[in-house]
Amino acid sequence: MTIDAAPLWHAAEHGDTEAVAAALDAGVPIDARDPRGRSALLLASLGDHVETARLLVSRGADVDAQDDRRDSPWLVTGVTGSVAMLEALLPGRPNLALTNRYGGVSLIPACERGHVAYVRRVLATGIDVDHVNNLGWTGLLEAVILGDGTRPYLDIVRLLLAAGATPGLADGDGVTALEHAESRGFDDIAALLRAFG
Repeated sequence: MTIDAAPLWHAAEHGDTEAVAAALDAGVPIDARDPRGRSALLLASLGDHVETARLLVSRGADVDAQDDRRDSPWLVTGVTGSVAMLEALLPGRPNLALTNRYGGVSLIPACERGHVAYVRRVLATGIDVDHVNNLGWTGLLEAVILGDGTRPYLDIVRLLLAAGATPGLADGDGVTALEHAESRGFDDIAALLRAFG
């Protein structure tokens, strides 16, 4: 007889930690996938339900389980920028080199979205600061190309450079972060890149 996993998915998506525990105790497989390939831990991560995620990780949930869109619990933390969720998932030993559908590690969407606190914390894990995604962009390039030049992006550029990012690494068209910053009028970021270049 197949055990219905829907109660587990529903509970995880809504952060009902007690109901998640009850579903697991009733024998629902912890990494069962919903019709879109999402595990309970991914659903909890998407909703930033940290306590639920902690329970699932403590029970052995796979922090790298990817869905039909190649999202995983670990990878979505870079999108949401949740440092609390990052911390909850670390005991599950995430694969820092795991990539999303764009070929990027979790650092890259965090740089794009201006998640300063997340970038600071994830850099301390030893994640590859110069990882290049399918677009030919690093986190540094995304912060400049897709950012708006405001303080969060300046802070992210500073954090990346301090962590050893290569300032002269060009995109697929041979354009560097400095050249992008200059063309967009991001004077403070351009000055910072020149200082490190």
